[in-house]
Amino acid sequence: MKHRTWTIVSAGLLALALGVLGATVPVPMVALGPGPTFNTLDVVDGTPVVAVAGLPTYPTTGHLNMTTVSVTDRLTLFNVLGFWAAHDQQVVPRSTVFPPDQSDQQVQQQNSDEFAASEVNAEVAALTDLKLPTRVVVSDLTDGSPATGKLEKGDTLLAVNDKPVSSPQAVSDALTATKPGQPVTVIYSRGGTQADATVVLGSSPDRPQGLLGVRPGIEPKDGDITISLGDIGGPSAGLMFTLAVIDKLTPGDLTGGRFVAGTGTIDASGDVGAIGGIPFKMMAARAAGATTFLVPADNCTEAAANDPDGLQLVRVAKLGDALTALDALRANRPVTGC
Repeated sequence: MKHRTWTIVSAGLLALALGVLGATVPVPMVALGPGPTFNTLDVVDGTPVVAVAGLPTYPTTGHLNMTTVSVTDRLTLFNVLGFWAAHDQQVVPRSTVFPPDQSDQQVQQQNSDEFAASEVNAEVAALTDLKLPTRVVVSDLTDGSPATGKLEKGDTLLAVNDKPVSSPQAVSDALTATKPGQPVTVIYSRGGTQADATVVLGSSPDRPQGLLGVRPGIEPKDGDITISLGDIGGPSAGLMFTLAVIDKLTPGDLTGGRFVAGTGTIDASGDVGAIGGIPFKMMAARAAGATTFLVPADNCTEAAANDPDGLQLVRVAKLGDALTALDALRANRPVTGC
């Protein structure tokens, strides 16, 4: 075979090899983009996102949508080039989403734990705002919990380590001076019957005190609130969950029939925290039909720089800011924007 022919064949084989590698070999990058958005006032997969039992509820209208960011993993070089060219995607190093010192399963578990915490904080913030009598409950047991077989999901916690508890924070405070391996007494109520259990505390790498292994939550004293939304992870739906609980438990409706979306963490006192990926969340909200977006105050600069056409931004630092803004929107009054 002539030298020129060998050159052409070699170049062709090299191009083929590069094409195979580019199409099949993963690279350490992920793509971020707009994720699903869900109306927290509605039903998803046959289950209400916010369900209330044992308390008076009221009709709601409009939307209070929580928003998410999609993460596309296991990208090839060709995938990366395609996402780089897309206007609604951002390619970032995989380590920014999946830290190298954690397994994918650990990251997923952390996201699930943060989501569960956001549900608890949403209920606490809503019930505190509504000034309803409450009780502390076991919202779940952690994996490998020392309390397994002694406490159950739904138990009402009355005292921990000889200290009465009236909030999830009080449960944590009751364990502050304890150590792993220490037995503590938990007084609880189940099915209207009071009982006590001795739990030998476990350990956790992120705290020196003993681990009870329960996720304390809060419920109305005479009712029950359940927040359900599949496998969504992370803490950023807290604000929208809180508003949905308040909307269902108060006369009238918060949205006035508007399509409101938003994001933001929330703590038990109603402070709204910043989140990541807000440009993608706003894109998803606008594409779904939202006309108003509730923005955590610390995200306002980024949100204003990426605001999609037709989406009114509302600055929110506390739960009260969101409630005040929704009142103003219903009355066609100005609101504080970004």
